[in-house]
Amino acid sequence: MGRYRRRRDFQATPEPAGDGAGSGPAGAARFVVQRHRARKLHYDLRFEMGGVLASWAVPRGPTLDPAVRRMAVHVEDHPVEYLDFEGVIPAGQYGSGDVIVWDIGSWVPHGTDDPVAAVAAGELHADVFGRKLRGRLVLIRQQEPRWLLLHKRDAQAVPGWNPEQHPRSVLSGRTNDEVRAVPDRIWRSGASTAQATERTRAPAPGRAADATITTTDGTTTDGTATDAYAATDATDGSGTAGGAGSGAAAPAVRPPGDDELRALDELGANGVWEVFGRPLRLTNLDKVLFPAGTERPAATKRDLVRYAALIAPTVLPYLTGRALNMHRFPSGAQAPGFWHKQVPAHAPDWVTRWHPPGATAGRTTEHLVVDSPATLVWAANFGALEWHAWTAPVTAAEQPSYALIDLDPGTGTAWEDVLVLARLHRTALAHLAVRAGVKVTGRRGLQIWVPVAPGPGFEQTRDWVERLSRAVGAVVPELVSWKWEVRERAGRARLDYTQNARNKTLVAPYSPRAAAGAPVSAPIDWDELDDPTLRPDSFTIRTVLARLAERGDPFRVVLDGGQPLPPVA
Repeated sequence: MGRYRRRRDFQATPEPAGDGAGSGPAGAARFVVQRHRARKLHYDLRFEMGGVLASWAVPRGPTLDPAVRRMAVHVEDHPVEYLDFEGVIPAGQYGSGDVIVWDIGSWVPHGTDDPVAAVAAGELHADVFGRKLRGRLVLIRQQEPRWLLLHKRDAQAVPGWNPEQHPRSVLSGRTNDEVRAVPDRIWRSGASTAQATERTRAPAPGRAADATITTTDGTTTDGTATDAYAATDATDGSGTAGGAGSGAAAPAVRPPGDDELRALDELGANGVWEVFGRPLRLTNLDKVLFPAGTERPAATKRDLVRYAALIAPTVLPYLTGRALNMHRFPSGAQAPGFWHKQVPAHAPDWVTRWHPPGATAGRTTEHLVVDSPATLVWAANFGALEWHAWTAPVTAAEQPSYALIDLDPGTGTAWEDVLVLARLHRTALAHLAVRAGVKVTGRRGLQIWVPVAPGPGFEQTRDWVERLSRAVGAVVPELVSWKWEVRERAGRARLDYTQNARNKTLVAPYSPRAAAGAPVSAPIDWDELDDPTLRPDSFTIRTVLARLAERGDPFRVVLDGGQPLPPVA
């Protein structure tokens, strides 16, 4: 830290001096990547270890592409307070230029319990769980200070992935240009960590300031996030919902290993499974929850629990910090299901509960928040065959993180017609330069999620989606009905913009669907809309994991920070 401090005048730069009070919660090491436009553009990759941030400057930025090798220059350690530094370093100061928090999250070292020693030895393997970066990064020393940075060819790898295509801050949703124009905050060096941040703008409206959240450690918070933008706070990696926001960084997660999966397979119909550090009491594991489909075998509760545990590292960023509506089918998909929102009294005390402000008797007073992988497994055992997370985080329940486009086929809508509507939306979004993710529903339709910068409420996102979808529908009016009642649509599809509402949800990415063969609402690449073999229920709990291992998660684009919604002519 001496080298770091000698290079800076803390009376002139807003950077933190470091007071030694910034260490993170036990067992939750953090990492950050800052996009830094100094004399030359580069990305600063920092890992929390030994009470500081070990740091590398990566000129071309980290990537998810396993075929790419990046040069990384080992630089001085930075104080832990630097984790969420975003602002402008004044001219004349070391590193002068604008800085955004390009990515942030948790990490765990692989193959060692002593990452400081691993760095000293010249090779660090890090499993990262960020908003943009996930999977295993490897740093290898060539000749100090020159290191090599690469991404392993794992389930999170994405060939061709370019960091410059994801330029926005995960904290504020802004670009470097926007931060330079209006710095979000300044640091008062020498103050305590808790007092160091000084805001230059008021918190966004619509905050759930009176809500309370009971976290996994039994503590409560008023839900007030620490950033000026309520819906885009970074978490501290502790796995609590207190800092959750728009796609909040999920706690570090490793999927269960072979020994844990073998223990699940060896359980009888009932038993306790130790997974993700929790003893989970499982019941009726051999009960068929998904009947067999065409060329697809039936699936039991054991299969569902196994899938929930294995998919948790991928799905958790889409659930963390959000209330979950559980679509339960205790008797299986072959019988009627029902919606379950209230956390039952018998739920483990370690699951996170959200208490919405103003909730009264007879309404949901305690919502489930899936901010840990064990919670997702518990929900699966509870008979939640489908997972529907809220569009807005609990810290800002009136501010959606996404604008949702639901392509809902009618009784006479052919799959090819759904694809036509999706391709038209693809063209419209490209014309507007709007980033979005698309997924099959696992039933008959497709859904499109558009990440939104903090600010608009549900009324604004609903109006925007309506304008966009009506423009698309005008191209093929013979395929679309705007009638509310199904019987009045003459079998045509509905472009349902009304899902953009506080009390409505769409099924989460990678959630199973309550149907024969255990289909999954699986994200796809946009070019797969042109694949003649694609079907809305192409993927199941048995096949989607292999697809992830091969292709990575194409829906990750919705986690890359929000964006303003442009006018629709």
